[in-house]
Amino acid sequence: MIIRDLDKLLHSLPDVRAGVIGDYCLDVYWTIDESVSENSVETGLATRPIHDQRYSLGGAGTVVNNLIALKVGHISVFGVIGNDPFGREMLWLMKAGQLDHTGMLTQAGDWDTPVYLKPHRDGREDNRIDFGNFNQLSDQTATALIAKLAAAIDKLDIVIVNQQLIRGIHTTTFQRELNALIRQRPDKQFIVDCRHFSGIYTGCMARLNAFEATRQCGAKYEPRDLIPLDEVCTAAETLYKRSKQPVFVSRGARGVLVADKAGVNTIPGIQIIGSTDPVGAGDAMLAGAASALAAGRTPLEAATFGNFVSAVTVQKLFQTGTASPDEVRAIGTSPDYIYEPELADDPRHAKYWKDTEIEIVQQLPEQLHLTYAIFDHDGTISTLREGWEQVMEPMMIKAILGEQYAKADETLYARVSRRVREFIDQTTGVQVLVQMLGLVRLVREFGVVTEKDILDEFRYKKIYTDALNQVVRARLEKLQRSELNVSDFTMKNVVELLSRLRAAGVKLHLASGTDVEDVRQEAEALGYASMFEGRIYGGVGDVTKEAKRIVLDRILSDIGAANVTQVVTFGDGPVEIRETRKRGGLTVGIDSDEVRRYGSNPTKRSRVIRAGANIVIHDFSQLDALFALLQLR
Repeated sequence: MIIRDLDKLLHSLPDVRAGVIGDYCLDVYWTIDESVSENSVETGLATRPIHDQRYSLGGAGTVVNNLIALKVGHISVFGVIGNDPFGREMLWLMKAGQLDHTGMLTQAGDWDTPVYLKPHRDGREDNRIDFGNFNQLSDQTATALIAKLAAAIDKLDIVIVNQQLIRGIHTTTFQRELNALIRQRPDKQFIVDCRHFSGIYTGCMARLNAFEATRQCGAKYEPRDLIPLDEVCTAAETLYKRSKQPVFVSRGARGVLVADKAGVNTIPGIQIIGSTDPVGAGDAMLAGAASALAAGRTPLEAATFGNFVSAVTVQKLFQTGTASPDEVRAIGTSPDYIYEPELADDPRHAKYWKDTEIEIVQQLPEQLHLTYAIFDHDGTISTLREGWEQVMEPMMIKAILGEQYAKADETLYARVSRRVREFIDQTTGVQVLVQMLGLVRLVREFGVVTEKDILDEFRYKKIYTDALNQVVRARLEKLQRSELNVSDFTMKNVVELLSRLRAAGVKLHLASGTDVEDVRQEAEALGYASMFEGRIYGGVGDVTKEAKRIVLDRILSDIGAANVTQVVTFGDGPVEIRETRKRGGLTVGIDSDEVRRYGSNPTKRSRVIRAGANIVIHDFSQLDALFALLQLR
């Protein structure tokens, strides 16, 4: 799902008027530095000096922070604070954020401003100190709070209802009066996100996660369970039929779905390269969806927009992140969706074409007329660089640990190794220079190497390519000495495939993330360079120029976007598969075992399906069947 006028939506947000009523909390961060500690004269105990302190809005305030970051023009807040310093700090933050905080009430007794105080010492968080666990909202305060919302509602495009705390504002009186207001104002949009009390508000839209949605429908899953998609869809549809209002269900990394009068629609998750932090992702999705709804967008568009916003925020580590319009634009203009995650993770549901090993992921069109074929190189055609991961992994570990490499303790070494393997798996298929940019970030993330000793991506690339080229040169020398032959360094039947495609009038293109000169030399050495008739593309040392995107853009320019269905891409990495899928071409994922040069690699199968492969093959051993399926002669 793509919002084709995303810029128009983003530019409309300053005109949106949103209200947020809920459990407002204060997040407090105190950094303890005992280097200047002294013993108290009164108690004799060591003091805990605070080196720095930071305060930010939490709870319903996290939704508000996201609305602010998205440049929503007018935000009204409705909640309750205590008559205490933390309440005054919260009001100061609201004033600084230019929020309309006239709806914030102070309850003098039985109420402390809800606070999550997080002391940090030596880079670790100590036991959290909480305020507000014994709060009791009076009926008078509940009624006054709803009255504040009712008085302002004519000036609001949407009202977001947040429930964060068990002992918060959502008392029986508050629930009754808010439900009454919702019934009285069917002309206004309400969207509710309740952590503990799902289903208590009727006649309004709802944002909830898969666990909450299925629980409301009688299922007995645990919060961390992976809930099947069909059950989530059924639950969302059931909840929509109950409320007659759109229902938005977050599924973590697997995306979002929305149920409304148009049915149930799923929006895939977005591929993120690098570490993620899901804290606050639901609030970010809610803020994005609500702002789009307030701007007049459909529930499907709103869910898609919310999905973009949360995909930005989960990339911001060790914080409750927000997303700016530019960040949303960057991820939403050409989103890298994750396709068919259920099938990718569970091969038991694989379906094969006739009596072959060709897995059908997406049904192919009845009529095909393929005239252009794009091939990835390494792992799809050539295995000269097989084992590159075993070269890159130790190189990256050494770069991250620096001079501590030989003496780092086992825990740190294991943590770095695990992180590097995850990163390599996520970035397979992209330019080496992009991977090295990621390495620079990893070196900084671990903080073992001092800033002055961190190399740039070009120097890290040279270290890696020098090591890998030694391996490649040794293999090419064996080829030149006839100790090994072409079949020892190519996938099963791939050279015959190239020959048959060319004979069928299909124009062949080779696209690789490896430097273009290396790709040409290796294709020449293996004897198939001439079949591509000069259409060989690779990295050029510029991270802004992705070889596979360049090839796809050139082909589309040559044949026209209307003829994109004439393109088929063969690849074992996510980039070429995903970029072709975005443009509407046909994709053949290769889950190749590069060591044997035939057979399946389950990790690759999952990778190419998630990237958008229409069909998956292990190798090219079943050429006749493949040609018949692709309607080639």
